[in-house]
Amino acid sequence: MSSSDCAPERPRRIFDWSCVQHRLRLGERTLIMGILNVTPDSFSDGGCFKDGTRAVARAMEMIEEGADLIDVGGESTRPGADAVDADEERRRVLPVIEQICQQSEVPVSIDTTKAEVAKAALGAGACIVNDVSAAGDPAMAGLVAQTGAGLVLMHMQGTPRTMQAAPEYQDVTRDVVGFLDDRIASVVRLGLGREQLCVDPGIGFGKTLAHNLELLTQLAAFNALDRPVLVGLSRKSFLGQLTGREVGDRLAGSLAGLVYAITRGAHILRVHDVKESCDTARIADILVSAEHDRE
Repeated sequence: MSSSDCAPERPRRIFDWSCVQHRLRLGERTLIMGILNVTPDSFSDGGCFKDGTRAVARAMEMIEEGADLIDVGGESTRPGADAVDADEERRRVLPVIEQICQQSEVPVSIDTTKAEVAKAALGAGACIVNDVSAAGDPAMAGLVAQTGAGLVLMHMQGTPRTMQAAPEYQDVTRDVVGFLDDRIASVVRLGLGREQLCVDPGIGFGKTLAHNLELLTQLAAFNALDRPVLVGLSRKSFLGQLTGREVGDRLAGSLAGLVYAITRGAHILRVHDVKESCDTARIADILVSAEHDRE
């Protein structure tokens, strides 16, 4: 199936994302990134997969359901979360990454802000670093440049512990686009190729409900960065604010947000509910493609 996912007025751009041995074609269809939290305290599934055997089984289940990528995280980034030291983070993620990579060729991402954890994860078979601090660790850019890994640069105001303490912006879309533009320029100066980079506006990371809605409605503004866009909104608290649903009952809201993000140009959706998200994205891609075929 070929699709041209986009905002109604302009098609989604096509990119080749370079991630070590993988060269991922982005934009022909929406890619689904399955979330695998091997933590005791993540906001949605904390504790569910902290056992390594269960975590690997869940990864295989998500791959069977259609996940294009698996994102493994060993430190919660929920609002108010405490930091985890690198040794503990490595202990949580490395056996899981090794087993997934032995059992599948689906690209694996490590969700971390620490270069030393990223290095170990890449050595275990991961090919992408998903960094909510946008390479805030001074060693991260050099590591990614050296290994040829893919890197997701995400915007976050503050830290997970402080980010929801009255976030403010002059213009949230302009400010977030500007921040990511600066981070792209910084890591490129340190040796990364632009083809290694993907951007994430950081829905829910230091944003109010109004900020999140503004970013989603203005997602096409991120086209100015000339990089593919990843969006994570699955089960997030702003959906609870809009629907009144608790975290375990936000599937419908998550899927509605997923469809809207696709129509506005998102290339990758980071999700908990892989099977439902894959089906929804497939239909959205077909409809958006059909719309542009008529133009």
